Amino acid sequence: MPLEEFSEFLASRRSTRDFLPNPVPESMIEQIIQDGLTAPSWSNTRPFMVAVATGSVRDRLSNEFLRRWDAVKNFRGSGIKGKVNSLIRRYGFPTSNWLVVKKYHPDLLPRSQKIGKELYAHLGIDREDRDARNRFWARNYEFFGAPVELFLFTHRSLGKFAASDAGLFMQNLMLSAHSMGLGTCAQGSVAVWEDAVREEFDISKNYSLLCGICVGYPSDADINSFGANRLSPNDITPNRLRDV
Repeated sequence: MPLEEFSEFLASRRSTRDFLPNPVPESMIEQIIQDGLTAPSWSNTRPFMVAVATGSVRDRLSNEFLRRWDAVKNFRGSGIKGKVNSLIRRYGFPTSNWLVVKKYHPDLLPRSQKIGKELYAHLGIDREDRDARNRFWARNYEFFGAPVELFLFTHRSLGKFAASDAGLFMQNLMLSAHSMGLGTCAQGSVAVWEDAVREEFDISKNYSLLCGICVGYPSDADINSFGANRLSPNDITPNRLRDV
């Protein structure tokens, strides 16, 4: 493939946020995982595991996530007594990866705010319309309608190096899916309730949940025409050597 075509292919991959219900053949799921495994890895350890949720497993997890999200919304909108009751029950509170719900560091916050502002503007959702924003966030827990949700776990012993390997694997997997006409969306939002995923899959305690990935056929919904702004190389190489 010529360099220009390759660069265009990479740039054409976008996060899909609305999927058709059409099932994805098992052979395609197998192939994108296999393609993911062609990525480099720390001493070839491949320190990650993938739980594939389809059918009734996928639906049970979606329903459980939505119930927990409702509990979170109720906590935010309740009075003191309601908050105390919620604190006692703790249902809906993160059971893993609290980092996902923390505010971004000031170094990164402007980028997050920019994409949020542009995405909600694209959807026609006003900044003060909390109900509409909550409805859109809930779509995360419907997996945006995707028939397949992958849950990626990384080995605790390698920490950030396992996460690095998982990221390489994810990128290959998502590009493979893109080449087959499938859409994907990486999701940190599902990583806060690892216990719910473990109820459905036998995953060693040596692994922790990193994120999810929706997989399916993109719909023609307007949200799928949204494209996040891309940084330039200069944005991430401030001290790059220049001719003097």
